[in-house]
Amino acid sequence: MPVVNLSKIIAMNHNRDRVNAVITPAGTLGVMSQHEVEKILRSSRDKGALHEQFRRCALAVLNTGTDIDDSKMVMEKFHDFDIVPHQLDWGLQFELVNAPAEAFVDGELIHGIREHLFAVIRDIHSAHETRSSSYFEKSDDESGGVTNAVFHILRRATIFDRHDHSGLVVCWGGHSIDKVEYKYTKEVGYHLGLRGLNICTGCGPGAMKGPMKGATFGHAKQRNREGRYIGLTEPGIIAAEPPNPIVSNLVVLPDIEKRLEAFVRTGHAFILFPGGAGSAEELLYLLGILLHPENRDVPFPLVLTGPASSHAYFEQINAFIGETLGYEAQQRYKIILDDPAAVARMMIKGVKEVISYRKEKGDAFFFNWQLNIDLLFQKPFEVTHESMAELDLHKGQDHHLLAANLRKAFSGIVAGNVREEGICSVEKNGPYMLSGDLELMESLDQLLQNFVDQHRMKLPTHTYIPCYEILK
Repeated sequence: MPVVNLSKIIAMNHNRDRVNAVITPAGTLGVMSQHEVEKILRSSRDKGALHEQFRRCALAVLNTGTDIDDSKMVMEKFHDFDIVPHQLDWGLQFELVNAPAEAFVDGELIHGIREHLFAVIRDIHSAHETRSSSYFEKSDDESGGVTNAVFHILRRATIFDRHDHSGLVVCWGGHSIDKVEYKYTKEVGYHLGLRGLNICTGCGPGAMKGPMKGATFGHAKQRNREGRYIGLTEPGIIAAEPPNPIVSNLVVLPDIEKRLEAFVRTGHAFILFPGGAGSAEELLYLLGILLHPENRDVPFPLVLTGPASSHAYFEQINAFIGETLGYEAQQRYKIILDDPAAVARMMIKGVKEVISYRKEKGDAFFFNWQLNIDLLFQKPFEVTHESMAELDLHKGQDHHLLAANLRKAFSGIVAGNVREEGICSVEKNGPYMLSGDLELMESLDQLLQNFVDQHRMKLPTHTYIPCYEILK
């Protein structure tokens, strides 16, 4: 394809819902070493696993705004999409082949999507090098090596700002929520923005988009032009939950465990909105860390909140946590219903406590080095029928260990719901089998059934077929 105007992104061969285009990196991505250039070119020539992951993540970004939360369907719809690097004397250009037309306006790629696309280019290839680098693998402290890797990935993405002490609020929640719940997430985000707080989410739609959208209005009303909207994702989930257009800083972590660690290392206060299996996974991950004996005195503001109509949802979540992890776990969060301003005030109070604690401990404000995260929470969980069946779902273990195993169970359900490899595995081999203590299994079964009944597992475009079976 001939070189076009390098200062712009020009779309060509517009044909129905597909567009071909040439894009040119900007900023630091426009200045690449020969090693970086050759690495990207080699992966494209080889058409191996790295290029395929790169292609899929790029497609997910270009397909933002979709109402499909099934990554297998997305990949099948755009099976002929590709992103091909071409070498220039000073770097690379990328040719988009059969890209979704919705990513373009009057022949030009939307600027926000352009930024997200280059974040994918930066993170996918750099993460591969990070994993293979001995610098991040410390034989005497494997857990510390993982944390170091997460830090460097975030630093490379320019997430850290040493001079910004305004506070980063991590907002978790489902992509499949109703209009009342979505409106509430925006109202909470608005009150957070009025108080100068920044937002970090999983970057997708629903409860991940709402707080960001609300915060933009709060920041605008306060004439705050420094507001940040950070989105953290990973290759397995990005196609089902593509970055929403408000995300100003997108980071693609190598796997779900590093994504979760990035949340808890960078966030100063946390909010959980209504959600499904993914939100339960996030809550269990965080509670498991907070229940570790070394973290019991660490201030960690956590609020579960939603509109009045979500009362039953949080009642069910709270009951499940009490029945499985006990009273101590319930004391690590507060539940606030139908009061966005109260939630925002709680976040401000919590951020101040975090600042004071980190100053006292000499910890960095922008990265929570003091938090102890056991290797059990860091090792990637490979979801298979065998690994799901072997999970230790019994009460005769420390609560933080049970939380880790429950987290893996929900992670597997997320994989079976929306990740291509999980969907294909369930289609081929049937549902994942989960077994354990009878009382625990009954609690888990009831919670999951509530998620199904409330249409929280997937977008309610068709009848949900469970990807799991609870054995009692």
